[in-house]
Amino acid sequence: MKTDIAVIGGGASGMIAAYAAGKCGAKVTVLEKMPRPGRKIMISGKGRCNVTNLKDWNSFSGHIHPKANFLKNAFYNFTSADTVEFFKAHGLETVTERGDRVFPASYRAMDVVDTLQDAVKKAGGDILTGAEAADICKSQEGFTVRLASGEVIAAKKAIIATGGLSYPGTGSTGDGYRWAETLGHEIKHCFPSLTALVPAGYKTAGGPSQSRGHISRETPLSDLGKALIGNQLKNVGLTVKIDGNTAEEEFGDIDFTDGGLEGPAGFKISRKCVKAIENGSKVYICLDLKPAVKAESLERRIQSLWEEIIADPRSKKKSGRERMQILLGKLMPVSLIRGFLKFFPDADVRSLGARLKNWEFRIAGYVGYERCVVTAGGVSTEEVSQKTMESKLVPGLYFAGEILDLDGDTGGYNLQTAFSTGFLAGESAAKALAQDK
Repeated sequence: MKTDIAVIGGGASGMIAAYAAGKCGAKVTVLEKMPRPGRKIMISGKGRCNVTNLKDWNSFSGHIHPKANFLKNAFYNFTSADTVEFFKAHGLETVTERGDRVFPASYRAMDVVDTLQDAVKKAGGDILTGAEAADICKSQEGFTVRLASGEVIAAKKAIIATGGLSYPGTGSTGDGYRWAETLGHEIKHCFPSLTALVPAGYKTAGGPSQSRGHISRETPLSDLGKALIGNQLKNVGLTVKIDGNTAEEEFGDIDFTDGGLEGPAGFKISRKCVKAIENGSKVYICLDLKPAVKAESLERRIQSLWEEIIADPRSKKKSGRERMQILLGKLMPVSLIRGFLKFFPDADVRSLGARLKNWEFRIAGYVGYERCVVTAGGVSTEEVSQKTMESKLVPGLYFAGEILDLDGDTGGYNLQTAFSTGFLAGESAAKALAQDK
């Protein structure tokens, strides 16, 4: 089979690349190994799909790692506003929520996938599902993609948009890294990002596996984990300490889940924590449950509440533990008390303020690719043109999306990165094709 441009990978970056190339008049074929495209999109945002973030470049770029400047040209070529307009033009309305996060108005990730598929088809592109690429080779005419079925696809240009290693059940199994390396590209060290951090004692014995610090999400919860799971804390402070030094400070929401510590703020610090753990460093996270209150004021408040409890006739027959539970109920969500006391069984009035302001967890490890949101690391951006997404080493080969050494924080940044790099890759490949004729 012959095509102008072969796009390997039918995720967000692959489909938008096919759309952009098709609009420029190229014959495009998307090769997707799963039964349907966009499998990872389907689970993004817990099925709601945060498609983009409307912050301007100066604010947006602060959420991209490790070198945001590589994305700048692609972002300006296809901005967050362009993403919103693209979906609107293809019949999918969006809504904007807190933090400039954009979702489909239906809050259905499936609608995002359907819209992308329809856009590709209307632009003249073909999406072949169940078409697993086994390898890709440079040929005299361009590229040869051999499928696992034995079929061979001959293309003049190729775009690798296979994603990373996160959520392998969606088809992201790292094939693209192998092909890129075979074609001469350097692969920057890959590691999970936007993932659950596992506090020491949160899981039962079993320990790290696969790689340093990796703890399977399937490892059963300990009594501490069972006491904390399900708690969602709003507007807390987080301080990351690596080998005793403050490395990062954040403010926001965290969740205790079956994996460990997650939520928007938890995810944001996970990249630095995972990298440090893999390097053999000791990582601690300190939670400030009362970031808006100074320590002295909190201690006075605790003492005042305690005196009220002692003076209350209803408390006279209660034990010290029961009185402490009453006090904690006035300072934190009731659902958190059991876990807090499990962590601090000797909690008393004198130490309570310090513990509320500095609840320190040693981080034993992290959940790996099986449930992380995005893969950090990938194809070195030093070997890819930021103006076109074309390889500097292999003419006619382009990269887009998560396969690149480019990842973002939670909040729509990763999907926008996929859309921006994918659109630029598709458009550039089609324009280069036209110039070759």
